[in-house]
Amino acid sequence: MSKNFSVSVGILCVGFVGLGLSIPLQLEVIEVSAQVPTDQSLEAKRLLQEGLDYLDINKYAEALQSFHQSLQIYQQIGDRQGIGDVFNNLGITYNRVGQYQKAVEFHQKALAIRKENNDLGGEGTSLNNIGNGYFRLGQYQKAIDLYQQSLIIKKRLGDRNGEATALNGLGIGYERLGQYQKAITFHQESLAIRKETSDLKGEGNSLNNLGVAYKNLGQYQKAIEVYEQSLVIRQEISDINGIGSSLNNLAGAYYNQGQYQKAIAYYQHALAIFEQLGDPNGEGDALNNLGNNYQSLGQYRKAIEFYQQSLAIKTRIGDRQGEAVSLSNIGNTYQSLKQYNKAIEFSQKSLEIEKQLGNLDGQSSSLNNIGSSYFYLKEYQKAISFYQKSLEIKKQLGARQGEANAINNLGLIYREIGQYKEALNLYQQSIGIFKYIGDRQGERNTLNNLGATLAKSNQKDLAILAYKQSVNITESIRKDINGLSKEEQRSYLETIQGGYRRLADLLLQKGRITEALQILDLLKIQELEDYFKGAKKDINQNLAIHQRIKLLAPESIISDRLLTANTTELNRQLANQIAQLPRSEINQVPIYLQKIPKNTALLYPLILSDRLELILFSANNPPINQSVAIKGKDFEELVKDFRSDLQNPLSQDAKISGKKVYDLMIKPLAAQLKQTDTTTILYAPDGILRYIPLAALYDGKQWLVEQYQINNLIAYSLFDSDRQSQYKPQSKISNLRIFAGAFGGKDGESRFGNKGLAGSIPEVENIAKNFTNVTSLLENNFSAKATKEQVIGNAIVHFATHAEFNTGSPLDSYILFGDGSKVTLAEISTWQLQAADLVVLSACETGIGTFGTGAEVLGFGYQVQRAGAKASIASLWTVSDSGTQLLMSGFYQNLQTQNILMALRQSQLAMIKKSIQKGEVSFNHPYFWSSFVVIANSL
Repeated sequence: MSKNFSVSVGILCVGFVGLGLSIPLQLEVIEVSAQVPTDQSLEAKRLLQEGLDYLDINKYAEALQSFHQSLQIYQQIGDRQGIGDVFNNLGITYNRVGQYQKAVEFHQKALAIRKENNDLGGEGTSLNNIGNGYFRLGQYQKAIDLYQQSLIIKKRLGDRNGEATALNGLGIGYERLGQYQKAITFHQESLAIRKETSDLKGEGNSLNNLGVAYKNLGQYQKAIEVYEQSLVIRQEISDINGIGSSLNNLAGAYYNQGQYQKAIAYYQHALAIFEQLGDPNGEGDALNNLGNNYQSLGQYRKAIEFYQQSLAIKTRIGDRQGEAVSLSNIGNTYQSLKQYNKAIEFSQKSLEIEKQLGNLDGQSSSLNNIGSSYFYLKEYQKAISFYQKSLEIKKQLGARQGEANAINNLGLIYREIGQYKEALNLYQQSIGIFKYIGDRQGERNTLNNLGATLAKSNQKDLAILAYKQSVNITESIRKDINGLSKEEQRSYLETIQGGYRRLADLLLQKGRITEALQILDLLKIQELEDYFKGAKKDINQNLAIHQRIKLLAPESIISDRLLTANTTELNRQLANQIAQLPRSEINQVPIYLQKIPKNTALLYPLILSDRLELILFSANNPPINQSVAIKGKDFEELVKDFRSDLQNPLSQDAKISGKKVYDLMIKPLAAQLKQTDTTTILYAPDGILRYIPLAALYDGKQWLVEQYQINNLIAYSLFDSDRQSQYKPQSKISNLRIFAGAFGGKDGESRFGNKGLAGSIPEVENIAKNFTNVTSLLENNFSAKATKEQVIGNAIVHFATHAEFNTGSPLDSYILFGDGSKVTLAEISTWQLQAADLVVLSACETGIGTFGTGAEVLGFGYQVQRAGAKASIASLWTVSDSGTQLLMSGFYQNLQTQNILMALRQSQLAMIKKSIQKGEVSFNHPYFWSSFVVIANSL
């Protein structure tokens, strides 16, 4: 059963209890006091300076030994000033080795002496340093109060550096309280002073901390820019500790962008530095963050290993808050592994520490996580108890967002146990709070939950309204996601496709086909947006389309009552009013769908758990749908079998399995396709259907490509029917600019872990033979860097090379170039392809490792369209070198007189009709010709 869970806390335990990013806390080192020396005072002074020298090179054990020896002498001679100086530096050293409570104690002793000596400057310094200790102990408000006191003193004395240090402390304190704009203001003030006083080390610290605040606002690119500025300064002054901190934080920004492998590399570099420095706090944070990365990659066992290492360090140094974070993260990971009892065990340990620290917010999160585990164990009463305790704390704290989340989670349980009335009441309360505080993400999630519960209680018309409102909020969020807060953005990037699917399902049940078609169109975009979460957002404006789903008049009238009225009665009223509307109003076709070309049909399948839905729409005709009675799992097995048969060129079973899929997908629509004189199908495949070519469906006599031209779509709302090609078939094409690159190599040769593609060079040479204005790069000259520069301004871009498309992250899918360099699927959208009519990837090794949503299959087409290209051609499985060469040779010959769809189809038909043999294999098998699909946003 599909569920929508609440933001940030909730049942899925999305995210982690802190990333443990390194934030430098500037402790002011007090140099040796100037007094009339005696032999003993000179020795104490020498030992103090020796300790400072050791501290400067991060030799903490030696520093502590020297400081304690100095302290003993100062105490013997009764030098209060010297004692205060040593206390201060002992506090700094204990802070560096992670013994924060001990650090606070020494700084408090130093503060007492400075007050006794009326040393106002030293008093301000000690207040700041005590604040740092409390910050590390997780007592953020106490730290802020101390920083404020220090700031007042430093301003009174005109101590600009001390003022900047206090401002830095205030910035990191407010950052931990979630007041990011306030934090940015303090860091910017601190940075201005550091620049004014030419304090490079301080400037590096302020830039680093400013980056942390930007990251927490979700402004990751801005954070990266600031971190890089900080890193440059720290490298310039050889601030090794600072370099580690900058690397750690850069990694955190890349983590938030979904660039996990890049983040891991930075974290490992930072970890090596922290280990070298003997900085256990930085080491623990880096290990924790490595765990977060592997958790996000689904490598849960590896994640737990890193969390355990972090936990051991945090426990050893007495960083109780860090210990609680590590325990919580281990618990969350065990929950991902479905080991719920273990998850409870670690969450309980985290809860106990949060109680000892008096951290109410942390207690609430741990209680919530324990409730989540009991939910999955189906121990619902226990889950309710823990969620209610979490809710009580949120109310006590006045945390309205957390309160709404907790109420939402309680609603999930009551829905699960069939108490729909209670669940609906809780969801109404939760949505009301989210609306009041302006939390659109929370409102969207809970509207989804409300819709699911209304549908379960057979209040389907009202469920449609709730889902519509949720979708409209989602589209609004997607439009301006970069402006969201940290938690809103992180939660938004969770997969949210379930609501779209359930809404389309309900609309089809009610015969509201046009609305369902619009929803499916938005679903296609959403699936790819989710897949490319974290990829750069500088997309072509033609693709930045966001729609609102129109509410029917009766829906608009009662929408405001959705949160307050008795839903049973409200659903009855709504159903009666909709029943009185004319069908033409319900299925009114939106403007973008009215532009569908003549003799063209739009085909949208939807795979549901209990059936297959087919929607067909063509010009000047109302949309129709056909429901096919087959379980989703059974249909998916048929598709997998068909793909397996297509990939075996020695088997003739492709016709058998192709006929089975044809009978389910095309036969129910055959009469309508014939009636509308359809010659071209614009096809938006759903889920696993993205792994097979529609062209290879078989009706018992012919392949589908023998009847229709087929264009795969991202979504029809992205279709640009007005876009003109640079060239017109059958006209002069000598000025058409083409770029072509070949991986090269010889048969049987291994290059960069892949086999050589002997046919790729003749393939490129053939293009040069058919066209006159061709730029070719072969083998080692065919590099990612050179290609990115050379493709600009070309109408056709052709890659005869290996590629690999995988489920999971777009960073794990890539194109391989002739020199061994790679470009990931996430990076392609940054290329300048505005002039390109077509990008071809005749990739011999384009492959699918495992079945997923298929987003990676359409992802290549989506990315080149984001970069400005009109269309792309890519293959769905590993194709023979010689077969590809044959298909592409025919394609480029045809392209001189035909458009892209026709040129590919004619080349495919030629291979079907000509029985060209290679050993026991005939090239008319669909393995050779059907793999290549066109993905275009115009014809």
